[in-house]
Formats: sequence, C-alpha cells, structure tokens
Amino acid sequence: MAVQAVAQPKKQPHVMKKETRNNLIAYSFIAPNFIGFCVFTLVPVVFAIALAFCSWDGVNDITFVGVQNFIDLLSDKTFLAAFQNTIVYSVAVVPLTMICALALAILLNQKIVARGFFRTVAFFPYVASLVACAAVWNMIFSPSMGPVNMLLSALGVEDLPRWAAGTETAMLTVVLFSVWKNMGYYMVIYLAGLQGTNPELEEAAELDGANKWQIFWHVTLPQLQPTTFLVVITLTIASFKVYDQMYMITQGGPGNATITLVYYIYNVAFVNTPKYGYASAVAMVLFVLVLIVTIIQFRGSSNND
Repeated sequence: MAVQAVAQPKKQPHVMKKETRNNLIAYSFIAPNFIGFCVFTLVPVVFAIALAFCSWDGVNDITFVGVQNFIDLLSDKTFLAAFQNTIVYSVAVVPLTMICALALAILLNQKIVARGFFRTVAFFPYVASLVACAAVWNMIFSPSMGPVNMLLSALGVEDLPRWAAGTETAMLTVVLFSVWKNMGYYMVIYLAGLQGTNPELEEAAELDGANKWQIFWHVTLPQLQPTTFLVVITLTIASFKVYDQMYMITQGGPGNATITLVYYIYNVAFVNTPKYGYASAVAMVLFVLVLIVTIIQFRGSSNND
C-alpha cells in the first residue's frame, strides 16, 4: 500500500509585533540625542570625577594621587578666596535679581501706556551681547570719567569709589551688572506667573478691606510660589557657575577680589601649566556645593507645600 505524503504547512514569516515596532521607532528618535548626551556630557562628567583623584598635565601619564588634590585645596588661598567670592556673589545676586524682577513684573503687568515698549526695554539687556554690555558698564562706572562718579562728585562726594578697579567695590560692581543684565529674563517668568493668578481672590480681599500691600503679600505672592521656586533654583545654579561677567569686567581682580570657582577652574586647567586633576577637584567641590544648596531648596519648598 502506498503511503501518502502528508503536506507540511508552510511556515509563516516572522512578523514583528506592532508594539515592538513602535518601541523601536520611538528609540530611533531618542537615540541621537541620547548618544550625544553620553558622548558629550555623561562620559566627560565620569572622566572628570575620576580625574579629580589623579594628577595630569595633558602631556605626561595620568598619576593616581587619591584625595591629595582635595587636601591641597584646604591650604590653597586662591581657592578659598574663590569659594568665598562665589558664596558672596550668589547670596547678593539671587535675592536682588528676584526682587527687581518681581517689582518690574508687577509694574509692567498693569495697564500703562506703552507697556509693550517698556517690557522690551527691560528684557533687552538679557539678549544683548555680554561684551557690549560689559564695555558700556565699565564706561558708566569708570573711576575717572564715568557719569556715575561725575554725578557723585557734583553731589559733593569727595572719596569717589573706584568700582571695578577697587578691591572693596569690585564685587559690588559685578553684582549690580549681573542684576541689571538678568532681571529682564526673570521678569518675563514672573509675568507669566502673574498671568496665571486668580484675580477673583484679589477682588475678594479688596472687598474685605485689604490694602494693596496686604493683597500682594497674602494673596498674590503665595500664588507665585511655584514661579518663585523656579526663579530661585535657576538663579542659584547660574550664580554658582558665574564666569563670563567676572572675565569681562574685572578678570577676577583686583587681586582675587572677584575670582570665582569657575574662573579658578579655568585658570588652573588652561592658563600657564595645566593641572587638569586639580581643576577637576575644584569642579567636584562646586558640584557638591550646588547639589547641597539645591537639595535644601527642594526640601524647603516641599515643607512649605
């Protein structure tokens, strides 16, 4: 008896699941940005952390020195001056910029003539070239023929400040410049926050007999808490990373009066004999400082909520 061959069913081609295909498409869009982040951010950060425990001048071999770089920082007078100046600058710039930005936002949120023009004028310093702004600022605060000192002299002030050229006034000059340069940007953020407040609460407080200051302090300002938290975090991080203002106005001087941690990192790493390991140790100190301040601010905000 002949045995009939049983027809084998044809194998179906493997079809990728729709969910898997969609995931691969999504990952393909994310991949370029993720690869760029790894190559240009994550790897350098990891390398900098490792380099903080080494000694390297960029030419000779990398030598592991342990925590010696951090021990040397404790006796480094320039580092200690940079650390102190960074704290002083941040403590001065953050509240001053926040107060000026909020005051501008409240003023320019009112229905006044040419409101759009004044908003543009207030925001213009932020988008203007830092080099041009610094040059104009140095001319305005010139100790010899600047209009500020001319005005003070006309008012009878005899001991005129030297501003950026004076050890006692150099930091004040940079702080004032930073506040003027950046308050327009944070004014825009506060304007957006004011647009999101509930006007009915202010009207109710006014009907209850509250004056304008009470309405602002007890009604408007609490509604701006998320905006204020964003401004404080952004300002604090930017203040700890300050470099360009110091470079353009005072070059870290006179002496070490305005040198900051980022400016010192630049000097150690790229000026004279490079010391990349030592500069990385300073960068790690700056990173820990910013991290601690940010955590404190986050916890403070969560407790207020």
